[in-house]
Amino acid sequence: MRNALRTLKPTRRLTTTALTVLGTAGIAATTLAGTAHAEAPAKPTAKPAAIESAASTAQHVSAQAAHAQKAQAAKAEDEAGGQKYADNLDGWIREARAIMAKHDIPGSYEGIKRNIIRESAGDPNAVNDWDINAKKGTPSKGLLQVIQPTFDAYHVEGTPDELTDPVANIVAACNYAADRYGTMDNVDSAY
Repeated sequence: MRNALRTLKPTRRLTTTALTVLGTAGIAATTLAGTAHAEAPAKPTAKPAAIESAASTAQHVSAQAAHAQKAQAAKAEDEAGGQKYADNLDGWIREARAIMAKHDIPGSYEGIKRNIIRESAGDPNAVNDWDINAKKGTPSKGLLQVIQPTFDAYHVEGTPDELTDPVANIVAACNYAADRYGTMDNVDSAY
C-alpha cells in the first residue's frame, strides 16, 4: 500500500499542475488519461486533437497575457525613469511621484500617503458607495477616492487609463489637487 501511495503522489502533483496550467484542457486530459488507481505509471497515450488544440491555445493566450503585462510594466518603468518599484503602497507612491516630477505636478510623499490612508486605508480597490457621488451613480474609487469624470479630466498620459490602477489614481488625484488646491499637501479632508 505504501508503494502505491508513493506512485500516486507524483501523479496528483502532475494532475494539479496540469489543471493549473491548462485549465479545461487539463481537466479533459485528466479525465481521459485517468491513472489514479494505477500501481505503476501508465504508458503515455496520444492526446486527442481537441485536447492538443486547447492546450496550445491556453499556452498561446498565457504567452500573450505575459507579453502584454511586460509591455505595460516596461512603459510604466520608462515613464518612471527606468526604475522598478515595489508593488505596494510605498512603491506606488514613489512611482507616482517620479511620473509627477516629469509633469511638474507637486506633492510630497508624506502628503500623498496621509491622504491615501484617510481616503482608502491603502486599498487600491476601495469604493465609496454611500456619499453624494455614489448616490448620483458615480462612486469614488481607488487609493485617493477619485470619481471617473475627475479621473478622465486629470489623467496623465503614460499611466494606465484605469481609475483603480494605484499609480494612475495617485497621479490623477495629485494633478487635480494641484489644479484646485496648489498641491495634495494642502488637502486635509475630503476634496
